[in-house]
Amino acid sequence: MDREARRQALSVFLKAKRAKILPESVGLASGTRRRTPGLRREEVAQLAGISTTWYTWLEQGRDIRMSTSVLDCIANALQLTIDERKYLYALALESGSAANLGKEEPPEISPSLQKILQELRFCPTIISDRRYDIVGWNDAAANVFLDFGTIPFEQRNMIRLLFTRKELQRLAVNWEHFVRGFLAIFRAYYGQYAEDHWYDQFLEEMKAIHPDFDDLWQQSEVKSAPEVLIQFRHAKAGKMQFHLTSLQVQGSSDLRCSIYTPDPHSPTESKLKKLMGDNAG
Repeated sequence: MDREARRQALSVFLKAKRAKILPESVGLASGTRRRTPGLRREEVAQLAGISTTWYTWLEQGRDIRMSTSVLDCIANALQLTIDERKYLYALALESGSAANLGKEEPPEISPSLQKILQELRFCPTIISDRRYDIVGWNDAAANVFLDFGTIPFEQRNMIRLLFTRKELQRLAVNWEHFVRGFLAIFRAYYGQYAEDHWYDQFLEEMKAIHPDFDDLWQQSEVKSAPEVLIQFRHAKAGKMQFHLTSLQVQGSSDLRCSIYTPDPHSPTESKLKKLMGDNAG
Protein backbone atom coordinates (compact mmCIF):
# COMPACT_ATOMS: atom_id res chain seq x y z
CA MET A 1 0.00 0.00 0.00
CA ASP A 2 1.62 3.30 -1.08
CA ARG A 3 1.05 6.55 0.84
CA GLU A 4 -1.88 7.62 -1.34
CA ALA A 5 -3.62 4.25 -0.95
CA ARG A 6 -2.96 4.37 2.79
CA ARG A 7 -4.57 7.81 3.11
CA GLN A 8 -7.58 6.67 1.08
CA ALA A 9 -8.00 3.58 3.27
CA LEU A 10 -7.87 5.83 6.33
CA SER A 11 -10.48 8.14 4.78
CA VAL A 12 -12.88 5.25 4.11
CA PHE A 13 -12.39 3.91 7.63
CA LEU A 14 -13.03 7.25 9.38
CA LYS A 15 -16.17 7.94 7.35
CA ALA A 16 -17.56 4.47 8.06
CA LYS A 17 -16.95 4.72 11.80
CA ARG A 18 -18.39 8.26 12.00
CA ALA A 19 -21.57 7.12 10.23
CA LYS A 20 -22.20 4.39 12.83
CA ILE A 21 -22.27 6.64 15.91
CA LEU A 22 -25.67 7.89 17.02
CA PRO A 23 -25.52 11.57 18.08
CA GLU A 24 -27.55 10.91 21.23
CA SER A 25 -25.03 8.24 22.30
CA VAL A 26 -22.41 10.99 22.77
CA GLY A 27 -24.74 13.57 24.29
CA LEU A 28 -25.65 15.44 21.09
CA ALA A 29 -29.13 16.21 19.82
CA SER A 30 -30.19 14.01 16.92
CA GLY A 31 -32.13 16.83 15.24
CA THR A 32 -34.29 16.53 12.14
CA ARG A 33 -32.04 18.06 9.47
CA ARG A 34 -29.34 15.42 9.30
CA ARG A 35 -28.81 14.36 5.71
CA THR A 36 -26.57 11.43 6.61
CA PRO A 37 -26.56 8.94 9.50
CA GLY A 38 -24.13 9.29 12.36
CA LEU A 39 -22.04 12.26 13.40
CA ARG A 40 -21.02 15.25 11.32
CA ARG A 41 -17.33 16.00 10.81
CA GLU A 42 -17.50 19.08 13.01
CA GLU A 43 -19.04 17.02 15.80
CA VAL A 44 -16.20 14.49 15.68
CA ALA A 45 -13.73 17.38 15.76
CA GLN A 46 -15.57 18.90 18.73
CA LEU A 47 -15.54 15.61 20.65
CA ALA A 48 -11.85 15.10 19.85
CA GLY A 49 -10.89 18.66 20.78
CA ILE A 50 -9.32 19.43 17.40
CA SER A 51 -10.13 21.86 14.60
CA THR A 52 -12.85 20.97 12.13
CA THR A 53 -10.58 21.94 9.24
CA TRP A 54 -7.80 19.60 10.35
CA TYR A 55 -10.18 16.67 10.85
CA THR A 56 -11.83 17.36 7.49
CA TRP A 57 -8.44 17.26 5.79
CA LEU A 58 -7.66 13.98 7.54
CA GLU A 59 -10.93 12.42 6.45
CA GLN A 60 -10.44 13.70 2.92
CA GLY A 61 -7.17 11.80 2.69
CA ARG A 62 -4.90 14.83 2.52
CA ASP A 63 -1.20 14.51 3.27
CA ILE A 64 -0.99 16.04 6.76
CA ARG A 65 1.14 15.33 9.82
CA MET A 66 -0.45 13.85 12.93
CA SER A 67 0.62 12.74 16.38
CA THR A 68 -0.32 9.78 18.52
CA SER A 69 -2.02 12.06 21.07
CA VAL A 70 -4.31 13.55 18.40
CA LEU A 71 -5.11 10.08 17.06
CA ASP A 72 -5.94 9.01 20.62
CA CYS A 73 -8.50 11.83 20.80
CA ILE A 74 -10.03 10.85 17.46
CA ALA A 75 -10.14 7.18 18.50
CA ASN A 76 -11.99 8.14 21.69
CA ALA A 77 -14.42 10.35 19.79
CA LEU A 78 -15.21 7.55 17.33
CA GLN A 79 -15.46 4.96 20.14
CA LEU A 80 -12.94 2.66 18.46
CA THR A 81 -12.18 -0.80 19.82
CA ILE A 82 -8.61 -1.91 20.52
CA ASP A 83 -8.37 -3.63 17.12
CA GLU A 84 -9.78 -0.56 15.36
CA ARG A 85 -7.28 1.69 17.16
CA LYS A 86 -4.39 -0.48 15.97
CA TYR A 87 -5.72 -0.22 12.43
CA LEU A 88 -6.06 3.58 12.72
CA TYR A 89 -2.50 4.01 14.02
CA ALA A 90 -1.03 1.64 11.41
CA LEU A 91 -2.56 3.66 8.57
CA ALA A 92 -2.11 7.15 10.01
CA LEU A 93 1.42 6.71 11.36
CA GLU A 94 2.62 4.41 8.58
CA SER A 95 3.61 1.86 11.18
CA GLY A 96 2.59 -1.31 9.33
CA SER A 97 5.05 -4.13 8.77
CA ALA A 98 7.35 -3.78 5.79
CA ALA A 99 6.34 -7.02 4.13
CA ASN A 100 6.23 -6.41 0.39
CA LEU A 101 7.45 -9.91 -0.30
CA GLY A 102 5.87 -10.66 -3.65
CA LYS A 103 4.96 -14.30 -4.30
CA GLU A 104 5.38 -16.51 -1.27
CA GLU A 105 5.62 -20.24 -0.77
CA PRO A 106 3.04 -21.79 1.59
CA PRO A 107 4.30 -21.70 5.19
CA GLU A 108 5.17 -25.12 6.53
CA ILE A 109 2.92 -26.61 9.20
CA SER A 110 5.04 -27.81 12.12
CA PRO A 111 4.65 -31.45 13.25
CA SER A 112 3.14 -30.26 16.55
CA LEU A 113 0.54 -28.13 14.77
CA GLN A 114 -0.21 -30.99 12.40
CA LYS A 115 -0.76 -33.21 15.44
CA ILE A 116 -3.22 -30.68 16.86
CA LEU A 117 -5.14 -30.71 13.58
CA GLN A 118 -5.42 -34.49 13.72
CA GLU A 119 -6.43 -34.58 17.39
CA LEU A 120 -9.27 -32.10 16.81
CA ARG A 121 -11.01 -34.88 14.97
CA PHE A 122 -14.58 -33.65 15.29
CA CYS A 123 -13.80 -29.92 15.35
CA PRO A 124 -13.39 -28.56 11.81
CA THR A 125 -10.09 -26.67 11.95
CA ILE A 126 -8.37 -24.48 9.36
CA ILE A 127 -4.87 -22.97 9.44
CA SER A 128 -4.43 -19.79 7.39
CA ASP A 129 -1.62 -17.30 6.88
CA ARG A 130 -1.64 -13.49 7.04
CA ARG A 131 -3.18 -13.30 3.56
CA TYR A 132 -5.91 -15.79 4.53
CA ASP A 133 -4.41 -18.43 2.27
CA ILE A 134 -5.35 -21.85 3.64
CA VAL A 135 -2.22 -23.80 4.50
CA GLY A 136 -3.65 -26.58 6.69
CA TRP A 137 -6.93 -28.26 7.59
CA ASN A 138 -8.28 -31.49 9.05
CA ASP A 139 -10.75 -34.06 7.74
CA ALA A 140 -13.63 -32.47 9.64
CA ALA A 141 -13.04 -29.15 7.84
CA ALA A 142 -12.90 -30.92 4.48
CA ASN A 143 -16.27 -32.55 5.23
CA VAL A 144 -18.05 -29.43 6.48
CA PHE A 145 -16.59 -26.84 4.09
CA LEU A 146 -14.99 -28.44 1.02
CA ASP A 147 -11.97 -30.55 0.13
CA PHE A 148 -9.30 -27.86 0.05
CA GLY A 149 -6.79 -30.39 -1.28
CA THR A 150 -8.51 -30.27 -4.69
CA ILE A 151 -7.85 -26.52 -4.99
CA PRO A 152 -4.43 -25.21 -6.16
CA PHE A 153 -2.67 -23.19 -3.46
CA GLU A 154 -2.77 -19.95 -5.46
CA GLN A 155 -6.59 -20.20 -5.46
CA ARG A 156 -6.91 -21.53 -1.90
CA ASN A 157 -7.65 -18.20 -0.25
CA MET A 158 -10.54 -18.21 2.24
CA ILE A 159 -11.80 -14.76 1.24
CA ARG A 160 -11.72 -15.68 -2.44
CA LEU A 161 -13.46 -19.00 -1.84
CA LEU A 162 -16.25 -17.41 0.21
CA PHE A 163 -17.11 -15.15 -2.71
CA THR A 164 -16.59 -17.61 -5.57
CA ARG A 165 -17.65 -21.06 -4.38
CA LYS A 166 -21.41 -21.67 -4.42
CA GLU A 167 -21.20 -24.45 -1.83
CA LEU A 168 -19.71 -22.02 0.71
CA GLN A 169 -22.28 -19.35 -0.10
CA ARG A 170 -25.06 -21.88 0.52
CA LEU A 171 -23.41 -23.25 3.67
CA ALA A 172 -23.81 -20.31 6.07
CA VAL A 173 -27.39 -19.54 7.15
CA ASN A 174 -26.44 -15.83 7.20
CA TRP A 175 -23.75 -15.61 4.53
CA GLU A 176 -23.20 -11.84 4.83
CA HIS A 177 -22.69 -12.05 8.59
CA PHE A 178 -20.33 -14.98 8.10
CA VAL A 179 -18.31 -13.12 5.47
CA ARG A 180 -18.13 -9.89 7.49
CA GLY A 181 -16.32 -11.77 10.25
CA PHE A 182 -13.62 -12.92 7.83
CA LEU A 183 -13.32 -9.46 6.27
CA ALA A 184 -12.93 -7.89 9.72
CA ILE A 185 -9.93 -10.13 10.39
CA PHE A 186 -8.58 -9.52 6.89
CA ARG A 187 -8.76 -5.74 7.45
CA ALA A 188 -6.74 -6.14 10.64
CA TYR A 189 -4.04 -7.87 8.58
CA TYR A 190 -4.38 -5.15 5.93
CA GLY A 191 -3.46 -2.50 8.48
CA GLN A 192 -0.71 -4.57 10.08
CA TYR A 193 1.00 -5.34 6.75
CA ALA A 194 0.29 -2.01 5.09
CA GLU A 195 3.51 -2.09 3.04
CA ASP A 196 2.59 -5.33 1.26
CA HIS A 197 1.16 -4.30 -2.12
CA TRP A 198 -0.39 -7.76 -2.50
CA TYR A 199 -3.37 -6.62 -0.41
CA ASP A 200 -4.28 -3.74 -2.73
CA GLN A 201 -3.99 -6.01 -5.78
CA PHE A 202 -6.11 -8.68 -4.12
CA LEU A 203 -8.81 -6.18 -3.10
CA GLU A 204 -9.05 -4.80 -6.63
CA GLU A 205 -9.33 -8.34 -7.98
CA MET A 206 -12.10 -9.23 -5.53
CA LYS A 207 -14.05 -6.07 -6.35
CA ALA A 208 -13.97 -7.08 -10.00
CA ILE A 209 -14.94 -10.70 -9.28
CA HIS A 210 -17.95 -10.21 -6.98
CA PRO A 211 -20.45 -7.31 -7.06
CA ASP A 212 -21.13 -7.49 -3.30
CA PHE A 213 -17.50 -7.46 -2.20
CA ASP A 214 -16.92 -3.72 -2.21
CA ASP A 215 -20.09 -2.93 -0.23
CA LEU A 216 -19.11 -5.40 2.49
CA TRP A 217 -15.49 -4.24 2.51
CA GLN A 218 -16.50 -0.57 2.84
CA GLN A 219 -18.24 -1.33 6.13
CA SER A 220 -14.73 -1.20 7.63
CA GLU A 221 -15.14 -3.61 10.51
CA VAL A 222 -11.87 -4.57 12.23
CA LYS A 223 -11.45 -7.54 14.59
CA SER A 224 -8.41 -9.65 15.32
CA ALA A 225 -10.08 -12.71 16.87
CA PRO A 226 -13.89 -12.84 17.03
CA GLU A 227 -15.64 -15.62 18.92
CA VAL A 228 -19.09 -16.26 17.48
CA LEU A 229 -21.81 -18.88 17.14
CA ILE A 230 -22.23 -19.82 13.48
CA GLN A 231 -25.13 -21.68 11.94
CA PHE A 232 -24.57 -23.81 8.85
CA ARG A 233 -27.07 -25.51 6.60
CA HIS A 234 -25.02 -28.40 5.26
CA ALA A 235 -26.13 -30.07 2.03
CA LYS A 236 -25.86 -33.55 3.56
CA ALA A 237 -25.98 -33.09 7.34
CA GLY A 238 -28.62 -30.36 7.56
CA LYS A 239 -28.52 -27.70 10.29
CA MET A 240 -25.23 -27.50 12.21
CA GLN A 241 -24.06 -25.04 14.87
CA PHE A 242 -20.45 -24.27 15.71
CA HIS A 243 -18.63 -21.95 18.09
CA LEU A 244 -15.74 -20.32 16.20
CA THR A 245 -12.54 -19.69 18.15
CA SER A 246 -9.73 -17.95 16.28
CA LEU A 247 -6.21 -18.25 17.68
CA GLN A 248 -2.87 -16.76 16.65
CA VAL A 249 -0.11 -19.34 16.31
CA GLN A 250 3.12 -18.09 17.86
CA GLY A 251 6.21 -18.47 15.70
CA SER A 252 8.04 -17.02 12.70
CA SER A 253 5.01 -17.42 10.40
CA ASP A 254 1.93 -15.31 11.10
CA LEU A 255 -0.57 -18.18 11.17
CA ARG A 256 -4.14 -18.31 12.44
CA CYS A 257 -5.90 -21.41 13.74
CA SER A 258 -9.68 -21.26 13.30
CA ILE A 259 -11.47 -23.95 15.30
CA TYR A 260 -15.17 -24.68 14.81
CA THR A 261 -16.35 -26.47 17.95
CA PRO A 262 -19.75 -28.23 17.70
CA ASP A 263 -22.37 -26.54 19.86
CA PRO A 264 -22.90 -28.94 22.81
CA HIS A 265 -26.59 -28.01 22.96
CA SER A 266 -27.21 -29.24 19.42
CA PRO A 267 -26.82 -32.58 17.60
CA THR A 268 -24.01 -31.09 15.48
CA GLU A 269 -21.26 -33.43 16.66
CA SER A 270 -23.29 -36.58 16.04
CA LYS A 271 -24.20 -35.27 12.58
CA LEU A 272 -20.55 -34.56 11.88
CA LYS A 273 -19.50 -38.06 12.97
CA LYS A 274 -22.12 -39.59 10.70
CA LEU A 275 -21.09 -37.32 7.83
CA MET A 276 -17.42 -38.26 8.20
CA GLY A 277 -18.27 -41.93 8.55
CA ASP A 278 -20.40 -41.87 5.42
CA ASN A 279 -17.72 -40.04 3.44
CA ALA A 280 -15.00 -42.37 4.72
CA GLY A 281 -17.00 -45.29 3.55
